[in-house]
Amino acid sequence: MTEDVLQRLASLIQTRRGDSASTSYTRELLDGGPQRCAKKLGEEATETVIAALGEDRRALTREAADLIYHLLVLLESKHVSLGEVLSELKARMGTSGHAEKASREVKPS
Repeated sequence: MTEDVLQRLASLIQTRRGDSASTSYTRELLDGGPQRCAKKLGEEATETVIAALGEDRRALTREAADLIYHLLVLLESKHVSLGEVLSELKARMGTSGHAEKASREVKPS
């Protein structure tokens, strides 16, 4: 169910490329390119952290939703599909976080 909601949102974001920036916030972000999308993601990440340090669960929920939306917009701006991200997560399932991180570290020759 969660994956379905995320996939539907990612598909909606993709269709917004064809909308007018005057009527679509998503299109406005996409027109700003990956730099603008990354900046907005960073702002939302900060707001999510601040909400997480507070006591208001609803504020954290809202900020987390904003964060996920802006991540999907950034992915769309870079033509990276949600499916690719989900496949990466699936491939990591059952692997220790420490082991997975170590496998990505560049070893000196």
